Amino acid sequence: MSDIYSIPVDTIDGNPATLEGFRGKVLLIVNVASKCGFTPQYDGLEKLYQELKGRGFEILGFPCNQFGGQEPGSEEEIKSFCRLNYGVSFPLFSKVEVNGENAHQLYKHLKKSCPGILGTEGIKWNFTKFLLDRQGRVLKRFAPTASPASLQAEIEAIL
Repeated sequence: MSDIYSIPVDTIDGNPATLEGFRGKVLLIVNVASKCGFTPQYDGLEKLYQELKGRGFEILGFPCNQFGGQEPGSEEEIKSFCRLNYGVSFPLFSKVEVNGENAHQLYKHLKKSCPGILGTEGIKWNFTKFLLDRQGRVLKRFAPTASPASLQAEIEAIL
């Protein structure tokens, strides 16, 4: 797929959409989970979002249950958990698979555009982050261990 903005996605409320509404913005796309050791990163992600959203920055959260079954809830449960426990206001989408035969088209594109260590495409765990520029080009892939705060300078450099 040459244009990331035309990839079909479903919002957390189950509505069909595309990423067209995010065209021209710097994006951080993250596969998230509610019962993961990295789940507290929601705090840092929300803080980063609040600080930079006014400058054309968006975080897009895609729940995934492929790693240790750490996102078992329904979309409504996920949305409620994120808002109540972490005050998440950035866009969340319906649960996706990021690896394997049923990997979502968006993640196929992200992985192909920016492979991981030694060229491997597979996502290793929850909270893997992809940074995209305003033209929708995937610039960098960050490991789950990379804290949201540690990404701020790189994000600001392209804003």
